[in-house]
Amino acid sequence: MSTNTEEPAVTETSSPSQVIPAMESTSSRPSAADGGLGLWVRDLLVSAAVSILIILFLYQPVRVEGTSMLPRLEDHDRLFINKFVYHITSIERGDVVVFHYPRDPEKSYIKRVIALPGDRLRIDHGQVWVNGKSITENYVPDMYRDTRSYADTVVPDDSYFVMGDHRSISSDSREFGAVERELIYGKAVFVYWPARDVGEVK
Repeated sequence: MSTNTEEPAVTETSSPSQVIPAMESTSSRPSAADGGLGLWVRDLLVSAAVSILIILFLYQPVRVEGTSMLPRLEDHDRLFINKFVYHITSIERGDVVVFHYPRDPEKSYIKRVIALPGDRLRIDHGQVWVNGKSITENYVPDMYRDTRSYADTVVPDDSYFVMGDHRSISSDSREFGAVERELIYGKAVFVYWPARDVGEVK
């Protein structure tokens, strides 16, 4: 969609030597269809440019490596992450986030936020408890659950406890601890390839 609201310019010529024929050949006159096509192409180009700018500044394409986020995210899935959203909104429990691995910031991990700063968390044989309440995790199918436990802990300020959806194979906060806010740089929003996995990340 074009955002150009300017009216088309009209140029008048007043040279006395100019000859204006009384009749013009219809073959030399631009047709309405030609004008419409030109406007359509212009609008298409503007829309494409705006889309590219949005992707460059707001979204970043990334590729999933590994299977710790099955079943939603498969190995080699390609998705867009929103790099801007957490500048204006808070990180919420359940968000799928991308962050620099605390033990090696050169690497990036993708996991789900399970507990927020100040939350009290414990895991009892695979069942996650947050602030004294067991949480329902529909994103973890029975076949991907495990029976690991985690001692009662309070998530530090400005940090987040993250876990993979494929609990039995995931390396996550149960091993490397809560992730500091400054390491989280994006939210997974949409898988665009392969076609069988296209859709919103929830």
